[in-house]
Amino acid sequence: MLRSVKASDYMARDLVTFSPDTDLFQAIQQLLQRKISGAPVVNEEGVLVGMLSEVDCLRAILTLTYHEEEFGGKVAQYMSQDLCTIEYDADIIKVAEAFIRNGMRRLPVVQRGKLVGQISRRDVLRAVEVFAQNG
Repeated sequence: MLRSVKASDYMARDLVTFSPDTDLFQAIQQLLQRKISGAPVVNEEGVLVGMLSEVDCLRAILTLTYHEEEFGGKVAQYMSQDLCTIEYDADIIKVAEAFIRNGMRRLPVVQRGKLVGQISRRDVLRAVEVFAQNG
């Protein structure tokens, strides 16, 4: 049964993360170098406190340009804090429902508030494919 397949079975564990104090342009450089569209932001205890996306970076640059301010700042100033997460032990059906409900491409996976991974829509499809092949 697909409900026995958990988010933890298919999530990515080796993630690029930022701290709230990371310089914005260092974060942008990392996103570009790693060819990723965003990354979780975690505090010193590993608790997820935000997400920094390409859109957040663009918004920051446009805001700074509009106000004719010097470029820069910290990730904490520009990250999204309204987070949609999925629990480590959530079944793959709940993960799929969260993707449909929220329209996101990937979700941070948390366990007791701490970031432990990230799961994507593609990971869910891979889980369904493996389940279908192996029954």
